[in-house]
Amino acid sequence: MSHNSFGHLFRLTTWGESHGPAIGAVIDGCPAGIPLNEADIQPFLDKRRPGTSRHVTPRQEPDQVKILSGVFEDERTGGPVTTGTPISLMIENQDARSKDYSQIRDKWRPGHADYTYDAKYGIRDYRGGGRSSARETAMRVAGGAIARKVLGEDIRVRAALVQIGGRAIDRSCWDWAEVDNNPFFCPDAETVGLWAQDMDNLRREGSSTGAIIEVVCSGLPAGWGAPVYGKLDSDMAAAMMTINAVKGVEIGSGFASAALRGEEAADEMRAGQNGPEFLSNHNGGVLGGISTGQDLVIRFAIKPTSSIMVPRRTLDRDFEETEIVTRGRHDPCVGIRAVPVGEAMAALVLADHMMRHRAQME
Repeated sequence: MSHNSFGHLFRLTTWGESHGPAIGAVIDGCPAGIPLNEADIQPFLDKRRPGTSRHVTPRQEPDQVKILSGVFEDERTGGPVTTGTPISLMIENQDARSKDYSQIRDKWRPGHADYTYDAKYGIRDYRGGGRSSARETAMRVAGGAIARKVLGEDIRVRAALVQIGGRAIDRSCWDWAEVDNNPFFCPDAETVGLWAQDMDNLRREGSSTGAIIEVVCSGLPAGWGAPVYGKLDSDMAAAMMTINAVKGVEIGSGFASAALRGEEAADEMRAGQNGPEFLSNHNGGVLGGISTGQDLVIRFAIKPTSSIMVPRRTLDRDFEETEIVTRGRHDPCVGIRAVPVGEAMAALVLADHMMRHRAQME
């Protein structure tokens, strides 16, 4: 299996399976001299880890990260700093229950990657999906934490859940401070209780639903990205599409742009103290694939979790028609824990583009 790496100058490679002994990552291209220890990474993993509320999978994984290489500490550094060599990270799996998946060993879950993995490789790890499991995203979050250190404090990457199923937030009530106060990463306090009721109903019914996540990157300078095939927004869209269950990505006004008139969609400019001052941001902070200095705004849509208790028609590996019910521990809405994953992927793209921009300018 190839294509387990992401990025160019700042590069993340992940390894491991959902029910293996551990999962891990290697960060290549991180500059030297950046202070880094496990405490810089752990808070982001704690946001993503399972078992944090009744609305996500009850699998209990502490997700304690270990840095195995790429940092050094002595009396001159005053603490561990990156050395410029590959940074190896590892998280041990501690609460896998492989027996929960024995009944689907020879059946393909509709909507899941079971059939396609069999079609491509002739073998699949049915225990939680192996590499196709969202368990792999823990290492993206760890890598994203390091990417944030590379970006520095002036660049901020934040995400929020803006829709679950058919119920969207009231955007006029958006409050970033509220995102960390509820289990949904929701910026609208009034919507939290409604989503909780929706999720409780879904869990009782053994079903699932989709979601939309919005990522906002602030503090970017103008000029990052490259024309044609190195566009910042195309790389960002590709990054979000690598996240499990993502089926759509938009930048700025996205698909809503199709309903706008030209005079609405063109973000007008006036002279500001530090350059252009834009009067709107329908283009999401990117023009011609290059950052404008405005907020970079990305939204991505997550489909409903494929592992559900509702019987579904399917085939087994002998192409015999059958039915399937997926038991075990699953997220009724995988979009909830995708919020920190979206942040991580955005940070990885930005760190890579920052280094590419610097290399081009030098």
